Amino acid sequence: MIRTDMISTVGRAYLTSNIENDEYSYPKAFSASSLTFVPIRNSAGRAFEKLDIRFVKDNITVLIETKQNFTKADEEQLSAYVEYEKALTGNKTVAILANTVNDNVKVWRGVVSDSDLMPKETVLRSMDEYVDFYTSKINDKEKVMQNTYKLNELLHRHSIPEKLRSQFVGTCLLALKNGLDYSTPSLTAAQIRTRIKEVLEELLNSDINKAEKLALLNRNVLGDQYIRQLNIAAFREILNFIENNILPFINDKSTSGQDLLNLFFVTFNKYVGKSDKNQAFTPDHITDFMAKITGVNKHSVVLDPCCGSGSFLVRAMTQALDDCATAAEQEKVKKHQIFGIEFDENIYGLATTNMLIHSDGNSNIRQGSCFDLADWIKEANPNVILMNPPYNGQRIHLPKKYVATWGNNKKEDPSKGLYFVKYIADTLNSINHQAKLAVLLPVACAIGTSGEIARLKREILEENTLDAVFTLPNEIFYPGASASACCMVFKIGTKHNDVSNPDTFFGYCKDDGFKKKKNLGRVEQIDTGTGKSKWVEIEREWIELYRNRRSVDGLSATHKVNGDDEWLCEAYMKTDYTKLTEQDFQQTINDYLAYLVKEGHIYEA
Repeated sequence: MIRTDMISTVGRAYLTSNIENDEYSYPKAFSASSLTFVPIRNSAGRAFEKLDIRFVKDNITVLIETKQNFTKADEEQLSAYVEYEKALTGNKTVAILANTVNDNVKVWRGVVSDSDLMPKETVLRSMDEYVDFYTSKINDKEKVMQNTYKLNELLHRHSIPEKLRSQFVGTCLLALKNGLDYSTPSLTAAQIRTRIKEVLEELLNSDINKAEKLALLNRNVLGDQYIRQLNIAAFREILNFIENNILPFINDKSTSGQDLLNLFFVTFNKYVGKSDKNQAFTPDHITDFMAKITGVNKHSVVLDPCCGSGSFLVRAMTQALDDCATAAEQEKVKKHQIFGIEFDENIYGLATTNMLIHSDGNSNIRQGSCFDLADWIKEANPNVILMNPPYNGQRIHLPKKYVATWGNNKKEDPSKGLYFVKYIADTLNSINHQAKLAVLLPVACAIGTSGEIARLKREILEENTLDAVFTLPNEIFYPGASASACCMVFKIGTKHNDVSNPDTFFGYCKDDGFKKKKNLGRVEQIDTGTGKSKWVEIEREWIELYRNRRSVDGLSATHKVNGDDEWLCEAYMKTDYTKLTEQDFQQTINDYLAYLVKEGHIYEA
């Protein structure tokens, strides 16, 4: 394809050239931005400086280097341009080698590496389609939810217990993603289990905890009596359903693909864990929001001390990888910058599987209690903590010295998870380390002004800052836990009363554009006018209000608070009366009457 046709296909409106022939000079661009340009040279000493075609829309850049017939050697040149682009703009990139003698193209989302290659991209697309590689929130999520519900029914029919289903499906999904053959007629169920084990062994080859993780997966999944009782017909039926109804929606080469994979685990665990009030699996769009407000990038070292199935870790890794300019930077993120701890052995296995599906060096996930791993946490030296601790922690989940303060009649953590925040903050403060911590906690922690919660709030603010609190939708964990939650953001290592601190930001984020749907949980809504996700615009507004610390009636407020105050937007936000309707007034009257009846102050006739 000739260059003019390439420009027309992607979109001339997005072409950004700064020299003749529609080319782009990085030395000239760096100079215009008052940046120092350091050329990258090949082994022969040739400096790569001028890109053939460059397109930009929003924070996405498409780079095209044309050749008569590109070869593997040309990837080095394209990789240099990706690195320049990251240094110049910080944009997310789509990098393309394109032939001029035919229509052949080779496309990478992100850096030019094997892990970011998109082998199914064989033709040039429009700029809007390339932007979708990063921003698309396609409604296939609902299809995944529907298929997950059907898969749950299938596993129930084949007598797979609820507690086993998530890990079993995750293991099967991982094996299928890596080429598991299960259709050969002569195969037995035992041979399929052996082949799955071989896939796991290969994937864990460089993991220092390989033996421990293989033993866990063998004991809790492949060696479980309910899996061993599956006959070959049942095993094939389950694998065939996963391959045809789950795997096609999972594309870990794109941001939306990562979303879909996390959605699968979160949705499935909601079904199997719905009887456990202590399990509040974080919705994917909330993990995305929290990773963004904490500013996760390629320099972040991220810790989740209660990592569950790994959704925070996957989201943080995705965001950090998008910020990388080279394959070496990506490897550093995967191997040295993502850390997780999970107490529950079965869920720990699920986190391991989840990270393996994302081609992660997952050796930095530990099984155990975060309260026993203080030295390991200090060694990791995280600067971003993302967490959703248990809200009803049992005695076994908390340190003995803290449990000893409960009293004999207390069965659950009186701090509702706030003690986890205090522990992590103290651990990092002990090494004089500054970090940003975002945590999901029940609203009770925000409004508590007495007892254990108030004590911990005061103690946390002695060495740390309450930067922001976001009130989240009432049923954010539906159909799992029923707790109403908020997201608190702390600056670890900066005293709350420091004179340089602005007032705490409070966001009233009750509407996230999701609606409850029977058997599917909360489903993302699409704007019928634009065809785009409502959440995308809502998230953008939440982040803009927070970053600019703007007070908007009905949406946000800023206020100076201490440990004895309520930490919730409703206490400080002004009402936007322009949005009130007669229906709102009637609903308030109805709610009040229902309350009076319930309390016995009035009686129904």
